[in-house]
Order: sequence, then C-alpha cells, then structure tokens
Amino acid sequence: MSDKSLFAYLLRSPWWISIVLMVLVALVARALSPEPYLAVGTLAGFPFLVIGLMAAWRQRHAPDPTRTAQLLEQLAAMSWQDFSLSLAQAFAAQGYTVSHLQGVTADLQLEKSGQTSLVSAKRWKAATVGVEFLCELVAIKVAKNAASCTCISRGHITGKARRFAEENAVRLMSETELAALMTAPRGKLKAVRS
Repeated sequence: MSDKSLFAYLLRSPWWISIVLMVLVALVARALSPEPYLAVGTLAGFPFLVIGLMAAWRQRHAPDPTRTAQLLEQLAAMSWQDFSLSLAQAFAAQGYTVSHLQGVTADLQLEKSGQTSLVSAKRWKAATVGVEFLCELVAIKVAKNAASCTCISRGHITGKARRFAEENAVRLMSETELAALMTAPRGKLKAVRS
C-alpha cells in the first residue's frame, strides 16, 4: 500500500475524520440511491468506519503531541549520563538486561530471549547523522554478533544514511518512538556495566 493512498492518509489522521467521512458518504449515497437500494447506499460508508476503528486502535496509546514535545525538550536538556541512565531504565522496563558499553560507537547492549541488540544514542543531540557513523555501528554489530542495532538521534538523517540503514537493518528510532519508550512504565533496572 502506498503511503500516499487515501487509506494510508486516513490511518495517519485522527480517527474521527474517517467517521465523519463515513457519515457524509452514507448520507450522500442514501440521498442519491433509488428506493430499493437505500440500505446498500447507506452501507457505502462502511469502509470508512473500518478505517476509523483501525486508526482509533492505533492511536489509543499514541503519546499526546504536546506531551511528546515537552518530553523531548526535557531529554535534550539532560546530560549524557542522565540520558543514558534513563534510556537504560526504559529498555530494562521492556524486559531487557542492559549493559553499558565504553569506548565504542554503540552505547548499550541489550539482551533478551538469547538475542543481543545494540543501541547507539551518543549522537542523540547531533545536528546530522551520516553514513560513516552508521558504518561504525554496523561494524560493532558484526563484531559483537548482535542480531540488531538501533540508532537514536534527534538530528537530520541524511538520505544516503537512511538508504544505508535500510540495506543493513539499522533501526532509526524516531522521536515519537523514543517518547513512547521513555514514558512506558518503569521496572527495576537490570543493568550490568562493561
């Protein structure tokens, strides 16, 4: 499905827009349908009801945009040490065992269900993230035999870096995903220093 299709657009829009469209389509179809087809005309808006319900389901736990912006400002004001600790706590709350890595491109090593993942967040405040940095992250992923790696940055990811990330399975965590991770309920930190 194309990101530019009506269906994709409505899934990204507030759920109530699809419901309003459903009502409008049903009313117009009912007004223009001959008497024997009134029921069919009324059901013409049903696909928009389905899209509206799907959008509502997806949006039910989405963070409030204002709250997200405030949280991102708070995170940007944190020192690296505080941000790193908060990030480790957030991943620990998701059930990961977290190890802090020193002196390499990756900052955190996550272990869960026998799988190792690496997270790089030191360039969190960087203005731009380029291919060179992602190449280093992939090299560390290979050296540590990790299943996956994630790059967290508020900065601009160049087009070349995005293509490289897609080709090498590097997850680029968006600000919305980061805000959702940081606002998830926290448990005890299962961290190990390396």
